[in-house]
Amino acid sequence: GTQVFAAAHLELALQELRMLAATLTAALGFSPGVTRLPNGFAGTALSQHALTPVASRSAASSGLESVLAPLLEQQQQQQQRRALRAPSAAMVATGGMGGGLFTQSNPEDRRVVPDEPGDRQIFKVVYVVLESQYQSSLSTACKRINAGQEKVAVECSGYILEELRDPANFEQFKKDVADANIFIGSLIFVQELADKVVEAVEPYRETMDAVCVFPSMPAVMRLNKIGSFTMASMGQSKNVMLDFMKKNKPSGTSFQDGMLKLVRTLPKVLKFLPGDKAKDARSFMMSLQYWLGGSPENIEALLLNLASTYVFESDLLTGEVVEPPTVIPDQGIWHPVAPRVFETNEEYIQWLRNEHAPTIGVDPNKAPVIGVVLQKSHINTKDDAHYVALIMEIEANGGLVLPIYTGSLDFSKPIEDYFFLNGRSVVDTTINLTGFALVGGPATQDHPKAIATLKKLNRPYLCAVPATFQTFEEWKDSELGLHPVQVALQVALPELDGAIEPIIFAGRDGVTGRSIPQSDRIETLAKRAIKWSNLSAKKNADKKVAITVFSFPPDKGNVGTAAYLNVFGSIFEALKTMKAEGYDLGAELPTDVEGLVDAVLHDKEASMASPTLNVAYSMSVAEYKELTPYAEDLEENWGPPPGQLNTDGQNLLVYGVRFGNVFIGVQPSFGYEGDPMRLLYAKSASPHHGFAAYYTYIEKVLEADAVLHFGTHGSLEFMPGKQVGMSGGCYPDRLIQSTPNLYYYAANNPSEATIAKRRSYANTISYLTPPAENAGLYKGLKEVGELISSYQGLRESRGASIVNSIVATARTCNLDKDVDLPSEDFDTAELTLDERDIIVGKVYSKIMEIESRLLPCGLHTVGVPPTAEEAIATLVNIASIDRPEDEIDGLPRILARSVGRDIEDIYRSANAGNLDDNLLSENIKEAIRAAVRASVERSTDAAGRVTEVNPMMASLGAVLGGGSPMLSALKKQGFDKVQDPDLEKLFGYLEFCLKQVVADNEMGALIEGLNGEYTLPGPGGDPIRNPLVLPTGKNMHALDPQAIPTIAACDCAKVMVDRLLERQGAEEGEDPESIAF
Repeated sequence: GTQVFAAAHLELALQELRMLAATLTAALGFSPGVTRLPNGFAGTALSQHALTPVASRSAASSGLESVLAPLLEQQQQQQQRRALRAPSAAMVATGGMGGGLFTQSNPEDRRVVPDEPGDRQIFKVVYVVLESQYQSSLSTACKRINAGQEKVAVECSGYILEELRDPANFEQFKKDVADANIFIGSLIFVQELADKVVEAVEPYRETMDAVCVFPSMPAVMRLNKIGSFTMASMGQSKNVMLDFMKKNKPSGTSFQDGMLKLVRTLPKVLKFLPGDKAKDARSFMMSLQYWLGGSPENIEALLLNLASTYVFESDLLTGEVVEPPTVIPDQGIWHPVAPRVFETNEEYIQWLRNEHAPTIGVDPNKAPVIGVVLQKSHINTKDDAHYVALIMEIEANGGLVLPIYTGSLDFSKPIEDYFFLNGRSVVDTTINLTGFALVGGPATQDHPKAIATLKKLNRPYLCAVPATFQTFEEWKDSELGLHPVQVALQVALPELDGAIEPIIFAGRDGVTGRSIPQSDRIETLAKRAIKWSNLSAKKNADKKVAITVFSFPPDKGNVGTAAYLNVFGSIFEALKTMKAEGYDLGAELPTDVEGLVDAVLHDKEASMASPTLNVAYSMSVAEYKELTPYAEDLEENWGPPPGQLNTDGQNLLVYGVRFGNVFIGVQPSFGYEGDPMRLLYAKSASPHHGFAAYYTYIEKVLEADAVLHFGTHGSLEFMPGKQVGMSGGCYPDRLIQSTPNLYYYAANNPSEATIAKRRSYANTISYLTPPAENAGLYKGLKEVGELISSYQGLRESRGASIVNSIVATARTCNLDKDVDLPSEDFDTAELTLDERDIIVGKVYSKIMEIESRLLPCGLHTVGVPPTAEEAIATLVNIASIDRPEDEIDGLPRILARSVGRDIEDIYRSANAGNLDDNLLSENIKEAIRAAVRASVERSTDAAGRVTEVNPMMASLGAVLGGGSPMLSALKKQGFDKVQDPDLEKLFGYLEFCLKQVVADNEMGALIEGLNGEYTLPGPGGDPIRNPLVLPTGKNMHALDPQAIPTIAACDCAKVMVDRLLERQGAEEGEDPESIAF
């Protein structure tokens, strides 16, 4: 037993040494500790890990123009709809001009020139790749050729795609292409950079000996030229091949995966091609195979084959004919110390449990299993040090790993094949290390398919980020962190799949291009993944949860407040639900909300400085320093601990109260109350000691399994540090440490929710904002409204005197600042009736504008169904908007049409002061509310809430001869020409929306998160304009660039801009000379 124990500890120590070795060898450009096996290459050997032929995030090409025609046409259509448009270079440049606007790497560092060419013939190669893992293999391959070939040598110039943004780089790239014999490109999927590649290569395509472009945008792939093989006239000729492939074209596949499937079919049809064409097609196919193999030996074989066949007229090469690369499965399970790649999870799990786990001293029956998604091209190119480091770090922390890879862009398939056993998930957490969306990679994404797979798996989904387009030094030194293009591709798009925690786990070496594992980031990622995994393994009774409430602005009696949220009411509902789920809440849980408030604050008006706040824990300075490794860094701004905030002068105080295993704490204030913006913008700013002590308590003393930040919003995510891609020195990362973070955020605020997701690693849960109601009128404005009402009936008899009163009262309400009114001593009796109507109409228009301004109606409570009045207010706003993309007219348009008018004309006339149209506009608003109220009454329970939605267009009313309740309500308002068929589509839509409101999963998502389950993603924003925000309880993401702008948004924008220009023309007497956006 002692020997086994010692062996386990020795193995852990060896793992740490292996991680260090992996870091060092990656920095030096070597692959960590792999076994080399002979495979038939002339004088060379492939790495055991140089697995071929399919590269991650790319797919094999068939090499036949007729074969690829349908797929290229499909991708062309996809790209037209969904092309990744990177920001303009002028908009996103953030630093000095080096290798590119986003990266300071220099293409000259990877230029290979033979040291002593002598009289050898030289061929020149230029390549452009999206990522840098091929850089080292290409450089090594060229150096091997220069060292081993007697009659030929190679000169190689290489570019990372992002470097072409720099004008100097682009000019040099064009010069290199002009002199090149061979051009190679791969994964060129950014539209504007693809255009640059075409601009540079196309003029020299015919003069070059070979152009090899592997899966990229169609315009780039059409540059391909290997002998008689070309893609330039794709789809313009027909032959038996084309007919064959159309019949056998894979259905339901993306462009890239279609290419992969077709490549397997290619050998069956090559015999139909003429000899030369078949030879050139085979050359392209073999080039692709070698490229996807990725190792220096494979790349060497690629270059030698192209040079031998297409550059030199005679065989000048030394050595034997290079054999084809070894073919391995397209997908599999790869572990750095496993004897082979496994093709089934049964075989791998047997090896993992029976051989590997005992070796490293991990109990397979208790250890969490982390599923890891890998990029196959990194394995093929032996650029896998960052993968090895993370796998070993997880194992060193007591976990087991199931690492999968695939050669296609669809990573959902290996998840389906390997992460399930007998229909059940065998992993507790999933980490995607590719840095891209789960389905489609950097090309065209299929988010619904990804979401369906991840929901079936139902485990937390983390998407860690390799710093693909930046060197490690650039990321480390940047205040932004990740640059905008990488944020778009590797953070924003995965968030649409429901990904969380974009932790940088590897950087790129600026010289070799190899990935360097970031030890502290890998440690953070591994610990957080295991903490997420523990949530599904632990019993609820044993879990500790920290609920955090906020106080902002501080010192204003705002403890326990959040935007649009009844915080303590919502916490009380959450506590009741958690108790029902088996959480230990102790024996003294308050029986009502008032009791909960009193337990935490002792005073409803308590501020952060209040002596009444309950102290949950006193932390001595010695304990604080021991448990907070960065405490000394805070002294520059706050002096030695305990400081002046959250302290009794000797100890640091953690405010809050514990109920069993649940802690409700008050997040300390920013600390910069006199100048709160300083914390955001001062480079040397930091949280104060009390703030640090609060999160140290949660992580180290309470040992919470999860923290729940309650409401929009706190201070954690706004602490100093990089914008995206936190380092170990960024305070949000330092503070949250390894604790899983669930965060209730208002559904209408996706922008700040995104900050919380990316900077504090939050799994956000959206909550519904309260509906907006008309603001109404008060005091003098209300008096003006009453005078206008009396004017309508007495305009011809007493109109002048009433108008004088209207003008005088309007002046006292300062309406003369917005409306052109007669002077104070002017008698409106001198005006005609029509002129008086215009004055009254303008005043009425302004007070209606004021009255109709929307204000939030109360506060939302999580877990409580909406009241009927809240439902009515929400549906009134939804019903008032046209939705052309769904072919649904808003109720204002329907009602205006029923009286022979266009709603835009009514609004325009009312804005101009027409009294009759102002009255008609107001009548339409009242009719809408009446109709919506009639529809909601069918679903209102005895408590005045909507818990179940009944059909709005039920035929009972029609059977009785009176039509629907909505129709009856409209007729009472004077709109008797409207018929039920006019309303059916709109109210069917409103019924769907009400069901979405009632079906909120806000409380359910909290319990699912605490159970270590997947939270469905969804857009944030205004649920009135975008009901896809509903039901709430989703892991919010920001805008989907492929879904905007909607037709409705364009139409609304056009109407508003037209009105703005019309008003400008009316007020100024002429149209504006220029318009700024």
